[in-house]
Amino acid sequence: MSETDPAPIDALSADARQPVVLQVLPALVTGGVERGTIEVAQALCEAGWKAVVASEGGPMVRELIRAGAVHVELPMASKNPLVMRANIKKLEAVIREHGVDIVHARSRAPAWSAMAAAQRTGAHFMTTFHGTYNLGGFGFKHWYNSVMVKGERVIAISEFIAEHARRIYGLAAERIRVIHRGVDLAKFDPNRVSQERIIQLANRWRLPDGFPVIMLPGRLTRWKGQRVLIEALAILGRHDVRCLLVGSDQGRTGYRQELVDLIKRRNLTHVVHIVDECNDMPAAYMLTDVVVSASTDPEAFGRVVVEAQAMGRPVIATDHGGPRENVLAGRTGWLVAPDDPHSLAEAIGRFLDLSAEERGRMAELGQAFVRANFTKETMCAKTLQVYAEILSGVPAVAQQEWLIDPEQA
Repeated sequence: MSETDPAPIDALSADARQPVVLQVLPALVTGGVERGTIEVAQALCEAGWKAVVASEGGPMVRELIRAGAVHVELPMASKNPLVMRANIKKLEAVIREHGVDIVHARSRAPAWSAMAAAQRTGAHFMTTFHGTYNLGGFGFKHWYNSVMVKGERVIAISEFIAEHARRIYGLAAERIRVIHRGVDLAKFDPNRVSQERIIQLANRWRLPDGFPVIMLPGRLTRWKGQRVLIEALAILGRHDVRCLLVGSDQGRTGYRQELVDLIKRRNLTHVVHIVDECNDMPAAYMLTDVVVSASTDPEAFGRVVVEAQAMGRPVIATDHGGPRENVLAGRTGWLVAPDDPHSLAEAIGRFLDLSAEERGRMAELGQAFVRANFTKETMCAKTLQVYAEILSGVPAVAQQEWLIDPEQA
């Protein structure tokens, strides 16, 4: 059996009963947590398990049902203590009705209800720690967040998050399993993006030919670093490039106007364009020459950095959080000091000076790095291994998650 193969189903239960996993999260609207939930549910069904998901629902429910999973609609997004308490009984009924073996919580409010329901029914309880969460001092917030380290096993989506859980919440290392997020290479494959899709997007964004394109994908919120990139471009002083800020303001109209005003003040109106949400990110990556993640706070994982490399695009990311793990610095991209426009400007200039051959080598290595470490299949298989470990009752020794360097393999 390979490192990423899940344990055989018939080895998990003496009566060979179909194992059942219930995942709980606030809603199925959009985002990495939601995407991972559906992908794991699909992998469970394909492996012969039964997958149940409890959430408030949303447009992604249809995809979940198509994967063969069961969806139970409950008010899981609520942080109202009365609703959370009522959810305990509702989840208890779901666990008993479907014969749930493992309850897997992916968010804090649902986790409190799920943990109590699991304790009442004797089901196993585990969590995935997706972010650093706002502490707000070592008071109520610290206690509220701590539910994410109370599972029999705690999946951390990066070594950065694992270290955070150990340091801030005292989580024992033997209960942590680091499983990096995975990219769907059937979607993020440059060979599957038609020229028609690329041209349509270029026309919609009114991109002229012959200009190197720099893209920062991410919702318009201050910590994503759009201001840092604008200042870096002003320092760079080149008007023979185009920059795309791709992401919705999600109602943050004040911050959006700040960016518009800054672009004008720095005389970058013809260089920097805010293009809002994009529903075809593979085509957006193909339009781009280099992808920037300028987050001023550490990214828990850094999904766009991995997606960009999967599409053969060099990346520039801030030197903290997840990107320290998913960028081969100087080889598939560059890491720059956080909130430092000068450092970012230097890295952009370094990229623009690369030859076509150097860019090609970076692209090939980036794709190989993603294929070796950050695929949806690897993420799902390792998650099923954790489920199998819990059901087998045999505690495994936690091991360092060593990433594979394609040039060293």
